[in-house]
Amino acid sequence: MQLVRGLHNLRPQHRGCVATIGNFDGVHRGHQAILARLRERARELSVPSCVVIFEPQPREFFVPHDAPARLSRLRDKLALLAAEGVDLVLCLAFNPRLRELSAAEFVQRVLLDGLGVEHLEVGDDFRFGCDRAGDFAFLAEAASREGFTVEAAKTVEIDGMRVSSTRIREALGTGDFGLAERMLGRPFQIAGRVLHGQKLGRQLNAPTANVQLKRKRVPLSGVYLVSAEIDGRSWPGVANIGVRPSVDGDGSAHLEVHLLDFAGDLYGRRLTVAFHHKLRDEQRFASLEALKTAIAADIAAARAHWQGQPLK
Repeated sequence: MQLVRGLHNLRPQHRGCVATIGNFDGVHRGHQAILARLRERARELSVPSCVVIFEPQPREFFVPHDAPARLSRLRDKLALLAAEGVDLVLCLAFNPRLRELSAAEFVQRVLLDGLGVEHLEVGDDFRFGCDRAGDFAFLAEAASREGFTVEAAKTVEIDGMRVSSTRIREALGTGDFGLAERMLGRPFQIAGRVLHGQKLGRQLNAPTANVQLKRKRVPLSGVYLVSAEIDGRSWPGVANIGVRPSVDGDGSAHLEVHLLDFAGDLYGRRLTVAFHHKLRDEQRFASLEALKTAIAADIAAARAHWQGQPLK
């Protein structure tokens, strides 16, 4: 898969494709249905498939302090798109200049002049252009006039609910990891590089991997049953994600993972942590001794769970 950042980096060989546009946060089963149709149309027309995404995501541009927590960082999103067989990702910087493009200008500059799009797949609720003035009807009219085709994807539902990034965040927030997994098509995961931390876990008889988040906000907070794959083997464990109220810090979110019976060195490695069940909320403890007792109880609960339901 090829990544192109910005319209100015498009080249003649990128023209002529089938495309879709959106945030694709989490690349969930609704997105996967759109991408499957995109692959099908690309094969029929013998052209590459292209996904157009934005950085930052539009709501992060308009309301940066109130934007929803991402399900997947850009790096993870690109890996998920590649796994879905996407040929090209065009990543557009969402800035004042892009925000001011009218729907007609977006179609002309991005879809026609930039990509030479032959077919467009969009979600059933897709809106675009300044003030979100463009919709499917606008695209259908432009397609008829300019000689490309456009199709609106059908809504994907699970348990009678529309699959969406918002609904997945709600499921994670209520601890419904089963629903989140069914909507994502996989367990919810967070990946990051293991960094050196305060080494406090060793003092608490629970050495942890400090996983770099690189996120302003995370969709989870608390103590969870988790697993991680290392060198082809899945290791069960327990993790805390949050601001660590019992430890002096900078107030930013941290992910600390204790893998049961693991004794190797993980520093510098990328670790993908899958979340399976919430044990408790994050809480402040009056002393390190009280924190140590709580962590021991969390580890005991994790060990009992994984002994009863071993990882496959």
